Amino acid sequence: MLYEKYEKLIKERGIKTARVAEGTGMKQAMFSAWKKGEYTPKADKIQKIADYLGEKDANDILNR
Repeated sequence: MLYEKYEKLIKERGIKTARVAEGTGMKQAMFSAWKKGEYTPKADKIQKIADYLGEKDANDILNR
């Protein structure tokens, strides 16, 4: 469910996961595993993604 919220947010902004991965220094494989349900990012990574996307707080992503 968290990945779906993330995916909706990037679609709203016209951003691809590859760009988020590059901008945050995270590997695309992490996003792929996350999408498949094989991995759940820890709070620090969610916050890093939120920061990259210009969200004030990771809760902005979590509560969408």
